[in-house]
Amino acid sequence: MCAATKLELSALRRSCRPADVAFKSTDDAQLVEGVVGQDRAVEALRFGIGIKRHGYNLFAIGPPGVGKQTLLRDYLERSAGEREAPADWCYVHNFDEPGKPRLLELPCGRGMALAQDMNRALAQLRVALRAAFESEEYRTRRKQLVSAFAERQKQALDDIEARAVERDVALLHTKSGIGVAPLRDGKVMPPEQFSALEPDVQERIGHTIEEVSEELGQLLRQFNHWGREHHEALRQLDREIATTATHHMLEPLRRDYAELPAVLAHLEALEADVVDSVDDLLQQSSPEDVEAVLKRAFEHAGGSDGPLRRYQVNVLVGDGSGRQAPVVYEDNPTYANLVGRIEHESHFGTTMTHFTLIKPGALHRASGGYLIVDALKLLLQPFAWDALKRALRSGEIRIESVTEAIGLPHAASLDPEPVPLRDTKVILVGERLLYYLLVGADPDFLELFKVLVDFEEQMDRHEASQSLYARLVATLVRKEELLAFDRSAVASVIDYAARRAGDAEKLSVHMRQIVDLLREASYYASEAEHGIVGAADVRVAVEAQLRRASRVQDRLLEAMRRGDILVATDGAQVGQVNGLAVFQLGEQTFGHPTRITARVRLGAGEVVDIEREVKLGGPIHSKGVLILSGFLGSRFVADIPLTLAATLVFEQSYGGVDGDSASMAELCALLSALAEAPIKQSFALTGSVDQRGNVQAIGGVNDKIEGFFDVCADRGLTGEQGVLIPASNVKHLMLRDDVVAAVAEGKFSVHAIEHVDDAIALLTGVPAGVRDAAGNFSSGSINARVEARLRSFAESARRFSRSRGSSSSTGH
Repeated sequence: MCAATKLELSALRRSCRPADVAFKSTDDAQLVEGVVGQDRAVEALRFGIGIKRHGYNLFAIGPPGVGKQTLLRDYLERSAGEREAPADWCYVHNFDEPGKPRLLELPCGRGMALAQDMNRALAQLRVALRAAFESEEYRTRRKQLVSAFAERQKQALDDIEARAVERDVALLHTKSGIGVAPLRDGKVMPPEQFSALEPDVQERIGHTIEEVSEELGQLLRQFNHWGREHHEALRQLDREIATTATHHMLEPLRRDYAELPAVLAHLEALEADVVDSVDDLLQQSSPEDVEAVLKRAFEHAGGSDGPLRRYQVNVLVGDGSGRQAPVVYEDNPTYANLVGRIEHESHFGTTMTHFTLIKPGALHRASGGYLIVDALKLLLQPFAWDALKRALRSGEIRIESVTEAIGLPHAASLDPEPVPLRDTKVILVGERLLYYLLVGADPDFLELFKVLVDFEEQMDRHEASQSLYARLVATLVRKEELLAFDRSAVASVIDYAARRAGDAEKLSVHMRQIVDLLREASYYASEAEHGIVGAADVRVAVEAQLRRASRVQDRLLEAMRRGDILVATDGAQVGQVNGLAVFQLGEQTFGHPTRITARVRLGAGEVVDIEREVKLGGPIHSKGVLILSGFLGSRFVADIPLTLAATLVFEQSYGGVDGDSASMAELCALLSALAEAPIKQSFALTGSVDQRGNVQAIGGVNDKIEGFFDVCADRGLTGEQGVLIPASNVKHLMLRDDVVAAVAEGKFSVHAIEHVDDAIALLTGVPAGVRDAAGNFSSGSINARVEARLRSFAESARRFSRSRGSSSSTGH
């Protein structure tokens, strides 16, 4: 086995030198076009937008802050600019079925024009109708009809009255109608005179009166028929006048929209309805009331009871300004905000609706373009996810209430024609876990969202990419209109990006964090009255970020300083080692040491993880502890049973523990307890281990080293303190400047290990030991002492078993 390697300064931090930045300040830099470090995402985005097949919608995944929204909007805006603007969609009244408004499709920009043209035509129609029904021609023709009707009635009455007089019968006009009475000498015969007549005379006169009455009844019935004819003649006159006025007013619309058959058909139906409804519009036959009636009808056209409201055009999609395909981001994807809604108005305690109250949703506004939706927000809204899937599957947007959509009883409402969903791409944005949960839980998901746009969190760091990143910094500075950054400041930002990536060979593309740093560094430079941002300003901004989020870290450090949390940084202890853990609070992470202890005794070969026993240990941590049993059993005393009982615990740990990064420390504590070899408490270590004792990489290595360094620095650096890390983590080191400086002064050290033997030898100062040709570990080594202890446990167990057997036999 190789011994632990004490790392050189060059391995602790890979710094970007100011000389590596090609420009003096960001004002001189060549700006970056597009995005940096997202080649995979851009390729997927280009494919998803380009393919015109059903179901090829997109799902963009990645953690918050990596620039998903920015990249999507910028790319989609450029793509939308290359596409033709989609059609306008309008709802109009359905004169055959008023409850089912008709849908009109018009070229882009024509929808709003049609609505405006229709409003102008309706305004002109008011004037035209008023003029037509007040014209001398109309008044004359109407008067002629009325006069002819009255004259016809008068002539008929005069004729029957003359015939009646010839038969000594008079027609009496009373308030209750026309009566009949006998005459004598040209005068109406009084009742008493009629009673004095001879019976046969009375009978003859009565018969004559009956005949006249019958003729009069027939005439009155004829009057009713003539009245209907007269009313129809007046109605035909009104229709003729209304037809002439309406046709003349709508003729310009027919010419302007001659190439749109659907619009022409609607205009024909509208004209017929205006003519059929002219009686409702006029309401009274008196010409003197025409002005007031028309004024009232048109003034209330916008109200729910306006007679002319049904002639308006409801522009659902298309404001007349579109020159390209739309890009819509729906921040609140409720059911109604996605598929639209039908609003209602309250009138005298009753709710009413109308086709002009149909409102579009985000799918309507994005028709023919792109719709961006936050997946988590969408899934949190009741029925919204199902509504989106239904629209994508059917290729149409149906506006209906939630209760109607899910089949529950609902109040009567409109049933508008569905709007086709053509050439529209829906882009969901969310985190990776949400994407994979949908893949597993919803069988429809991959049928509708076939394109995965996976955003990177890091990019490779090399000379070319570092130069590109410097230009990216300059681009962001210019875009945010910040103070210029000099080359030292840009180099510091690149180092910060590497630290955020947690890898000396990577750079973070978490743009929100980078932009926040640039803004804050510019602020502190302005506060200091610096004309340009330098490395010192960037350092102040980074330290201020840490300071704002370091309350918990400071309280932990204080607790260790005051002895509330016991962590030793000097001396030596058997079965005790300083492990390293990482806390994450929001976006802030920090490391701190934790005391791990091991105790061993004779037992049944079980290594007990106390954290797991009390349900504080996670499954990965428990797996790491079980691996220790495999290592002990395979490396030591393979020819006899493993008869130890060992316990492992994170001392003063009161929360959950997970991960296997402490398994190396736990193994070293266990070996120390078995070999009874003290471990130097001036060291802390981290790393996971396999069943062969090989050390494996872990996460958060920089935070862990710096966490132990802070404790040691708080107590005073002695030059004996240091941290052991997996050799495979060396490439991840991007330590703080103060840690590197302490190492340079010999006050602190970082060691790389590849095997547990490297660690235990450095921690105890005793060689680990290897087996010789005879299969024995070198005398006095850690491994020899461990094996001897395990053999003594086995021998004790054997003696104990025999003694129990003898006692049992004696008892019998």
